Amino acid sequence: MSSDLSTPLQLIGRSAEFQRIVEVLSKDGDLLITGVPGSGRRTLVKGGAQEVGAVVLEIDCIRATDGERFLQLLAEAISQNWEISKMQNWVNLYASEFFTFDVEKKLKVSRSLGHKQLWQALEILLDLPQIMAVDLHKRLVLILHSFPHIRSWDRGNLWATTFRRKINQDSHVNYVLIATIAETSYHTDENNYPLATVQLPPLARDVLAVWAREMLHVHRLTFDSRSKALPLFLDAVQGHIGDAMALIRRLRTSCLPDNLITEQNVTEAIEGLLKDLSMTYESLLMLLPANQVHLLECLALDPTEKPQSKDYIQKHGLSRGGSLQGALAGLQHKGLIYGAEQSYELAMPLLNLWLRQRLS
Repeated sequence: MSSDLSTPLQLIGRSAEFQRIVEVLSKDGDLLITGVPGSGRRTLVKGGAQEVGAVVLEIDCIRATDGERFLQLLAEAISQNWEISKMQNWVNLYASEFFTFDVEKKLKVSRSLGHKQLWQALEILLDLPQIMAVDLHKRLVLILHSFPHIRSWDRGNLWATTFRRKINQDSHVNYVLIATIAETSYHTDENNYPLATVQLPPLARDVLAVWAREMLHVHRLTFDSRSKALPLFLDAVQGHIGDAMALIRRLRTSCLPDNLITEQNVTEAIEGLLKDLSMTYESLLMLLPANQVHLLECLALDPTEKPQSKDYIQKHGLSRGGSLQGALAGLQHKGLIYGAEQSYELAMPLLNLWLRQRLS
């Protein structure tokens, strides 16, 4: 097994999901893959694209603050994957009104386009992935991270609908939308624009234990079977592959006598990692509305399957009705908590530990 922590995901409890992704991509299908941050969505999709020999284009839709910015990100992704002479020829023939090239010969959206011109530019640019794929004699996988985020400015759902239409039309292009589990019901027009859906739940405890042992074995490290080192590790990461990777990296850099990981070593690694992540978590809380922060803290200190219950609301001074439901929905859409199927658990175990430590 490779020592690269990102490569064996499809081998450790994700084989069914990985094979499903490969199947969808190889049959010209399109995909919605959902899971919390750190669940391996991007790694599995890129691995699946490599398996079918596809060229990958990626766009982080959180960076797309409006339609013009979205167009620019798509243009930049294309610029990185196609010959400049062919792009220049395409612009000269079809799109000189909307696109130009900067000093580094990267494709750019022309300045001061009006609303109607932006829309026309989108329609034209969305033709290009299919043209590229045919020219390169390869499939092309366009990965859209946090795609539902465009609803913050795509009020009439026009851009999303246009994308869905293109998804249906292009025979050499796979569109992959990456979102949180809460977005599973996002694609409402399933009959006209079908998307295969793959969900990535937390890994089973025994599966993650096998993976952790294998990853450490590569570096000649092992858990001390006479201690509670492995159970402590598994309790800390709760099936979350991203947090498990971070903790293993921490253990790898520790100087361990006899290459044996003890309970104390795991405890020290967790404490060190939480200290390193403290600034990140503080910044995260500052970005959340106050009611979401309060609910997140309640769920960390006092886990419950029924945060909407009268007793829980009274116990923690939560607001009834729409405010609570809005906070729950907001945290789910940000990938910070699971829904009812996972008992509203915090989706990032190390954040959970940090909150409990901070509030105790």
